Parts: sequence; structure tokens; C-alpha cells
Amino acid sequence: MKNIIFFGPPGAGKGTQAKVISEYLNISHLSTGDILRKKLLDNDELAKELKSIMSSGNLVSDEILNSIVSLRLKNERVNGFILDGYPRTIAQSKFLDNFLMKNSISINHIFNIQINFQTLQERILKRSSEESREDDNIDVIKTRYNEYLNSTEKVSNLYKQKNSTIFQEVDGSQQIHEITQKIKEILKKS
Repeated sequence: MKNIIFFGPPGAGKGTQAKVISEYLNISHLSTGDILRKKLLDNDELAKELKSIMSSGNLVSDEILNSIVSLRLKNERVNGFILDGYPRTIAQSKFLDNFLMKNSISINHIFNIQINFQTLQERILKRSSEESREDDNIDVIKTRYNEYLNSTEKVSNLYKQKNSTIFQEVDGSQQIHEITQKIKEILKKS
């Protein structure tokens, strides 16, 4: 059983790699972005609130994400999981650490996919045209990237300090298959 966290700025390829690795290891891929986008299809107050938050590029509250993730992790803890897009804030990381400790779950690998803003911007705009995602435009990209720098990057750095033996930096500017190969090599060594 493997439990993995993927970090990196929006558009770095976390979702792509998490999907490939979840199939490779036959474990669940828990993408908060996918979970939230599915919730947007509901016609309720939370869906309307989420649409407003996400279309502006802002992050969904810790309370909402913590509740979503903890429910999913309770179901997935037997086989293993990949967290993609969570934790993004210090509060979320404290919630996750407490949840993992209370449920005797440990994280085996943390991958941080690094990429510069220019490459990131080009990738996201390309993805937007291919997938018709409303949350992929220049203003939203800048907002999300700044949110990442001000919040998630601090969480990633915290995990790097606390979990240096399982924390791996991955060059996100490479081709998808090269990144996947690097991650698989790290997984095979453990």
C-alpha cells in the first residue's frame, strides 16, 4: 500500500502524473479539483458558492476541503491513495496530519513538481483550449499562481522540512513520459 501526496503549482502536471501513477499502483487518485468540478454540476447552494469562488481563481475554504478529503480518505485507506491538490494551506496540512495520526495512516512519498511561471502559463492556456475549462484564463492563472506562492508553496516547504526522507523534487518542465519515468524510478527504489 502506498500513500502519496503531489505538490506543485497549478498546471505543473500533478493531475496528469497522479492519474498515471494511480493506475500504475492501482490506488485511488483523490483530486480535489476533480471532486470540486463534479460538485459544480449539482444545482444546490454549495455548487453556486463553489462556482463563484472557482471562477474567480480563489481557493475553496479549508473547512469544505477538509470535510471532502477526510470522507474520501476513510474509504480509501485500505488500498492506498494519491492526494492531488491537497493540502494547500497550513490549516489543511494540520488537519491532514491529525487525521492521518488518528487513523494510523502514513504517507510514503511526497512529490513536488517544479516548473517556472512562463512554461506553466503556456501549458494552462493549451489545456484550456483542449478541455474548455472556464477556470483556465490569464487572470485566473495569475491569481491561482499567486495563491500557490503565498499558501501552498509554504505547505510544500513545511512537508519538505518535516519529511525530507520521503520528499522528492521533480522537474516539471520535462515531457510527461520523462516525469512519469522519474517518479516510477523513485517508487521502485522504496
